[in-house]
Amino acid sequence: MANAAPLIDGFGRRISYVRLSVTDRCDLRCRYCMAENMTFLPRDRILSFAEIEQLSDILIRRGVRKIRLTGGEPLVRRGILDLVAALGTRLGQGLDELTLTTNATQLAAAASALFESGIRRINVSLDSLDAARFAMITRRGRLDQVLVGIAAAKAAGLRLKINMVVLKGLNDDEIVPMMRWCAGEGHDLTLIETMPLGTIDEDRADRYVPLDAVKADLQARFTLTPSITRTGGPARYFDVAGLELQLGLITPLTNNFCSGCNRIRITATGTVFGCLGHDDKVELRGLLRRGGAARVEAALDALLVAKPKRHAFDIAAAAPAVARHMSVTGG
Repeated sequence: MANAAPLIDGFGRRISYVRLSVTDRCDLRCRYCMAENMTFLPRDRILSFAEIEQLSDILIRRGVRKIRLTGGEPLVRRGILDLVAALGTRLGQGLDELTLTTNATQLAAAASALFESGIRRINVSLDSLDAARFAMITRRGRLDQVLVGIAAAKAAGLRLKINMVVLKGLNDDEIVPMMRWCAGEGHDLTLIETMPLGTIDEDRADRYVPLDAVKADLQARFTLTPSITRTGGPARYFDVAGLELQLGLITPLTNNFCSGCNRIRITATGTVFGCLGHDDKVELRGLLRRGGAARVEAALDALLVAKPKRHAFDIAAAAPAVARHMSVTGG
C-alpha cells in the first residue's frame, strides 16, 4: 500500500516515532511513577492485539518509522510475544525499528523471542544496583531477578540501554557506579529527571535532581564529548572517555527538548496524547471499531494541528502537570 501524507503537527514537526502502550499494569510500584495502591484498567477496555496491529499499519502508512512498545510493564500482558512477532513482520515494510521498554522482571523468559521477532535494542529501567535500595524504590522488586533478565537479553543478542531516574537522597550517589557497571557490561546508560506526572505518595520536588548539575559534576571527573548518536527519542548523548560508555541525558525540566519532538503516545485503550505534559487527546478505539482507517487518520490529523509547542512541567507546582500517571500514558 502506498504511503499517505506524513503526520505533521502545527509547528512543522514530523511524527515518525510512536510510543504504544499495551497495558497500564505493572508488577512494580516505583515511587516516582505511581502510588502504591493503584487501580488499573479493566482488561476489556484495552485494545486487542488485532486492533494494535491495525492501528500500527495506519501509523506506518502515515510515515511512522519507529514503534516502541511500553506500559506499565509490556511483558506482563498475556500473549505479548505473539504481538511482537506480528509487528516484527512490518520491519523493512515501512517500519525501521520495533523496540520495547521494560523493567526486566519478565525479560529472562522473553529475551530470545524478542530478538527472533526483529527487536535489536531495548530499554531497561534500573534505578539502583543495591538490592535493598532497589526493593525500596520499586516497593516490591527483586534486583537479582532483574539482573538475570538483563543478562539473558545480552546473551540473546539484544543491545541494552539502562534508564536510571535520578532521585535525590535515594540513588544520586550511584550515578558513577552505575556508569562503571554499564560500561563493564557493554550497556549504554541514560539518566532521567523525574517528571510531575500523576499523584504519588511523596513530594517529587524533594527527590528532584537537575541533570545540568549532574553533568557539571561528571565533567569534573570525566571527559564528556557530545555524540552524533540519535535514537529518535529526547536524550542527548555523550561519549565518556576511558569508560567506553555512551551516556544519555533526558532533561525535560532543565533543558527543554520539545522543539525537536517527533513522537506521540498511545495508551493501551487507544487514547492518543500529542504531548506527555498536556491533556489534549483523541480516542481511537471507537473509531477503529466503527469508523475504520479514514476516521482514525482524520482524528490524528486534528490532534496534531493542536499539538502544543512544548510542555509546561514545573516540579515545584502544588499539583502534577497532568493527573494521569506515566504508566497510563505509556512510559
